[in-house]
Amino acid sequence: MDNKNDTKKDDIMTDETTAVESEVVVDDMVDTDDEGNEKGAQAKLKDLREKLKKIEAEKLQAMTDLVRAKADFINMRKQDEVRNQEFIKFAKEDLISEIIPALDSFDMAFGNREAWEKVDKNWRIGVEYIYSQLVGALTNHNLKQLNPIGEKFDPTVHEAVEFVPVTDEKKDHIITEVIAKGYRLNNKVVKAPKVKVGAISN
Repeated sequence: MDNKNDTKKDDIMTDETTAVESEVVVDDMVDTDDEGNEKGAQAKLKDLREKLKKIEAEKLQAMTDLVRAKADFINMRKQDEVRNQEFIKFAKEDLISEIIPALDSFDMAFGNREAWEKVDKNWRIGVEYIYSQLVGALTNHNLKQLNPIGEKFDPTVHEAVEFVPVTDEKKDHIITEVIAKGYRLNNKVVKAPKVKVGAISN
């Protein structure tokens, strides 16, 4: 009897040992699979993060390039506008410079008051009206007449044709007479007025 009982006990212990060993092997396999899956997921996550970082960098670069291109376009348009304005200004200056001699002819005719007043009154009034219209039109285009009598002589603006002796120190280097009017266009002297200038005589 005792031998049989001992044999059964041994069989039971063997079965229990085998079951425990099997559970350990399964657990080891499960742990190994979990660890492998976790490493794989981490690798994928790292790869995705790197791709996202690369995409964000490319997006930032694209936006920077777009802003720079827009700024370049705006600057180019501004430069074109400046060039166009300069072209218009110089074209206007050439045209007005060709008209100025006609204004000088009017001034010469008006300057001889005795001869001018002998002309038929109606004809004279008509010519003076045409002259005023012409001057008005040119004034609208920023042309200004320079008639600097009584002003201090400035060699950068005025052209001295004669220095007239004066005894009054207050008249020294003062314009005493304007022989021919000058003209300024957009703050640029396009024709210097011809003047006589007072000079203290020793």
